[in-house]
Amino acid sequence: MASEEEGAAWPVIGFIGLGVMGRPMAENLLAAGYPLVIHNRSHAAVEAVMEQGASSAGTPAELARSSDIVITMLPDTPDVEAVYFGPQGVFAGVRAGHLLIDMSTVSPAMARRIAERGAEIGASCLDAPVSGGDVGARAGTLSIMAGGDADAFQRALPVFRVLGAQMEWMGAAGAGQVTKACNQILVALTIEAVGEAFALGQRSGIDLAKLRQVLLGGFAQSRVLDVHGQRLLDRRFAPGFRVALHRKDLAIALAEADAQTAALPVSALVHAMFSALVAQGHAELDHAYLAAYVNGQSRRDDAER
Repeated sequence: MASEEEGAAWPVIGFIGLGVMGRPMAENLLAAGYPLVIHNRSHAAVEAVMEQGASSAGTPAELARSSDIVITMLPDTPDVEAVYFGPQGVFAGVRAGHLLIDMSTVSPAMARRIAERGAEIGASCLDAPVSGGDVGARAGTLSIMAGGDADAFQRALPVFRVLGAQMEWMGAAGAGQVTKACNQILVALTIEAVGEAFALGQRSGIDLAKLRQVLLGGFAQSRVLDVHGQRLLDRRFAPGFRVALHRKDLAIALAEADAQTAALPVSALVHAMFSALVAQGHAELDHAYLAAYVNGQSRRDDAER
């Protein structure tokens, strides 16, 4: 249950984006007791969440006018731009005092642009991307990394505590997105490393299940080796987080690195590997499939799985 003050009216939350991550996040907010207004391109997802007690809005502007807090959970920067700045976008319905929280993974530049527009209106803005995948979204155990106004972060904490197990204010607008880019670098490069380790082990006659188990007991242990190493053994690549989205996230990291004159040579290489997977028709598979690609186990028929 969210920790709203006893007797205080609970803020109405407007939630846009009911995808693999967004829908369970919205459902958790409903279960916690928040009044919820939703908007999504897919009407099927809207109807499913409405059955649990949410109401719907026809446009982002209408949703903003009906809510106190707006949360967006969208696939990419152009989607966020359209939802916030379009003719019937969020900013067409925002008023002073609104709290806008973009939990999508987008460019830091877009986060700063939203914050600047919000400040002109008198709305508080946070960029608050998450890590933890669909499993964390369902369990309410996401890691939330926020940028923006520190007072807005304090205001958002009751909501964040419903959605996540760890939340941290990282600094000014855009800092949350930069932190998420760093997270995506580490995850992508570790998946690639698991693929290389498995490639060497397999070609040397080592049992990969035993290899994974012994490595998990030493300094090489990681959540990626645990979860995605098992995915590789099982050849189970139904998406939790898709190849196409991780490719997009590394592109964001590389663009920000270019803006900050930071060198990310291995990230650029892994981004190229993700691009190859997309070109081969594997965009919709789980990003763990990168390890299969590195291990030489990528197959055309996997795109149909």
